[in-house]
Amino acid sequence: MKMAPKQRQKLTAAAAAAAAAATVPEPTTIDSIGEDLLNNILSRLSAESCASAACVNSSWNLIINRFLTLPNLSSALSCNPCLQDAVDEVVDKVLARPIRPQFVMASIGPSYDLKEAHYLITGRFGCQIPVITSISYGIFGQDANTNQFEEVQWNTMKDNQAHEDLRNEDEGVLVTVGFLPGLIVDLIPLKRARVLLIDDFMRSITDLSFSRSASSPMGILLFSDKDIDIKPVLAKLDYAFTEETVIVGDAGSRFLYQDGTISNRFNNRESSSAAVALLFSRDTNKLPGVGETQFHVMLSTGVSPIGSIYKAVNVEAKFRDNSTQFMVRTEGIDYYLDGETILDQIYDELGDHTHSQTLYVGVPKTRRCTFGDVRISSMCMHEFYLVLRGDNEYLYVHGDGISDFDSFQFYHANPDLAYASCNDVSNDMKLLKQDLNHLKNDDHSNSNGSMHMHKKSVFGGMMFACYGRGKLFFGEPNVDASPFLENFPGVTFSGTYCNGEIAHGDYSFYVKESKGQSCIRCSLHEFSTVYLVMSYTPPALPED
Repeated sequence: MKMAPKQRQKLTAAAAAAAAAATVPEPTTIDSIGEDLLNNILSRLSAESCASAACVNSSWNLIINRFLTLPNLSSALSCNPCLQDAVDEVVDKVLARPIRPQFVMASIGPSYDLKEAHYLITGRFGCQIPVITSISYGIFGQDANTNQFEEVQWNTMKDNQAHEDLRNEDEGVLVTVGFLPGLIVDLIPLKRARVLLIDDFMRSITDLSFSRSASSPMGILLFSDKDIDIKPVLAKLDYAFTEETVIVGDAGSRFLYQDGTISNRFNNRESSSAAVALLFSRDTNKLPGVGETQFHVMLSTGVSPIGSIYKAVNVEAKFRDNSTQFMVRTEGIDYYLDGETILDQIYDELGDHTHSQTLYVGVPKTRRCTFGDVRISSMCMHEFYLVLRGDNEYLYVHGDGISDFDSFQFYHANPDLAYASCNDVSNDMKLLKQDLNHLKNDDHSNSNGSMHMHKKSVFGGMMFACYGRGKLFFGEPNVDASPFLENFPGVTFSGTYCNGEIAHGDYSFYVKESKGQSCIRCSLHEFSTVYLVMSYTPPALPED
């Protein structure tokens, strides 16, 4: 039976349509592009967009959680004269890539209002993240607009004159946000009533750290009020914790904080807290696949001893103006030296006839410390006191703590020593980099021949530098920052200028050790720069 021409045409058209439909590819979705490409796309989202993307489906959530568990330190600065705009610029920059913030540190210029700045910053990060906002003497970091590293030092000179090498507007904001895998971050304030509640502060640190990790804390970032004497606190911290616990920070600032609890959201005032500590404890309950974060501390010194060793006599503390006056004795002389005479001798030895150089007295003190009911063995601490002036009777220094018959020596700020010390720090960082590269390339084979690579790397760094250093001190910019920038280019690095740099440890180079002394401890430094370098080691790959 033959088909009619019209029937044959309809059948041919239907067959052609069916064949065409069979060759049309299925619609392409973003999930079909492959995990590597999808990971690349998601990792470029902002922190806010990344949080939304994690809610799309389980596969996206898995990918995002994977790179959010990697170490991340993000920092940016802005010198915008408008505080609101400056905060928005730096926060937008640090949150431009995915990050799960564990803590926020902000430093602002002295012309900004501290309460307003803290309110704006905490408003962007919410109430459940520990935040410390402090007024500093200057900031280091990557500019939020130009992406260039900037050293911004504000004019804190007492002569009230403009200095062309310093920013005289005193405006700027630096924000640093961090996520450190394998660590838990808590904020602990040091309260003060009539006296500093140091034992309560110490107990809070030890109790919380042991509850988190059953061990001493891995690190403490400490910020103290400029009007308190932090030396007794540092002495107890130094006694309580070995050098395995890194302790660094700024000993001379004004600050506000929120501790990361909802109840403290609207309680961000300059209250009765004399200091505040960010406590880093090892997380014994960390998830599988999370590696180890480590801290490395280095110190660039900037003071040299000068003159003989003297003894302080007729010591009297002046609590009203937080100073101490005393007369001076030296070996071989039966009479007392007045403050004016001894300073003339020191400045003559320096060749400084204008008496313009900053001087300190360094005092080795043997301290015994108690914590609770346990008495700790004595240790020798080296403490610096700024020289204020001298008259025809006494020498005057800032702070108290010197006793009758304490030995001391004068120290002066030395740019040549500081420059050489920065080179030493650079060499130490170079050795650290070599060690990391060695571990990175140190492949190990198991019995089946499979390879296990340890990709240890530096992911961030911080710096606390004396405000007396900088371009005016060295004659060129970025000297303090150069050790890190040269050894770890492209890695996040930020810092502040301080009035008292905290770093506890064995710093015997300040003084000659006497017979029977194992080491000289020092936690509060002058004209120094403290470097905190952060590295991360991923977990070892499982054997086949």
